[in-house]
Amino acid sequence: VQLVESGGGLVQPGGSLRLSCAASGFSFSSYSMSWYRQAPGKERELVATISSLGSTYYLASVKGRFTISRDNAKNLVYLQMDSLKPEDTAMYYCKRVGPVVIWGQGTQVTVSS
Repeated sequence: VQLVESGGGLVQPGGSLRLSCAASGFSFSSYSMSWYRQAPGKERELVATISSLGSTYYLASVKGRFTISRDNAKNLVYLQMDSLKPEDTAMYYCKRVGPVVIWGQGTQVTVSS
């Protein structure tokens, strides 16, 4: 069972990034999936969740700027991040939601001019 994130990097304010999370070792389509982030010195926070049926939830501060989606045929979950702000800088993690929680290793997003 594994989650592997990719797509992070350095971007200027106002820019965009798309994060990907590749899942393996479990029935991906059956699980809700989430993206979390953790900035230095802060607690990890939930950014977005997508259910197995495609319903979504967003943290208020990213609503309208971030979009979570999934491709069950490819076992991928995405986080499209637009209009990025310096306060979005954090390590972003993918998580499988359920009684046994699985985390990825994270991908760093830095928003800076």
